[in-house]
Amino acid sequence: MIRNIAVYALPVIFAITLHEAAHAYVAKFFGDNTAYAAGRMTLNPLVHIDLFGTIIIPTALYLTTGFVFGYAKPVPVEFSRLRNPKRDMAWVALAGPGANFIMALLWLIFAILLTFFQVNEVFPHRVAHAGVLANVLMFAFNLIPIPPLDGGRIVTSLLPNKMAYKFAQIEPYGFFIVLALLYFQVLNFWVGPMMLLANGALNVLATPLTFLIR
Repeated sequence: MIRNIAVYALPVIFAITLHEAAHAYVAKFFGDNTAYAAGRMTLNPLVHIDLFGTIIIPTALYLTTGFVFGYAKPVPVEFSRLRNPKRDMAWVALAGPGANFIMALLWLIFAILLTFFQVNEVFPHRVAHAGVLANVLMFAFNLIPIPPLDGGRIVTSLLPNKMAYKFAQIEPYGFFIVLALLYFQVLNFWVGPMMLLANGALNVLATPLTFLIR
């Protein structure tokens, strides 16, 4: 357990922090300063960590089941303040998973460079691979099309107004729906394929670097 915490601590902290900061930055870009005024447009991880969702729940689940699930403190966004609320909602939501995808690519590049420079220590290799895995998992999980997850907000943005309004009404129950789907392993049919797609895209993007350093 101590070894796994040491390996995953830095990648997970980065994954959570940049995910939430990306939401705040894009919301500000499209006209809503709520998150910025609340001090959430920052790379300070302490600002984004939720004691219950980021520490207590994941630790308890890991110790009892070996599975880890948690969440960070949600970034406050007033969608009505966006210049085009319905359209810009999708961009704000997509910013978080997009940041995770970029971080996964950077961790993959780091792993490739470690191999190229013949770094023999096991720890940095494990951290690099943990960085790819943590960010790809966050990317896939947050794109689940159930509000209040980012995927649910993207779907709400894309639906016609009447359907979007009805779909958004499930948001208060979204967390419990996700927990139920996790318990019955239904989400494997979404998360697994999305992770495969993300890993495939990462390998394609990293191919030029791999080719150059060989």
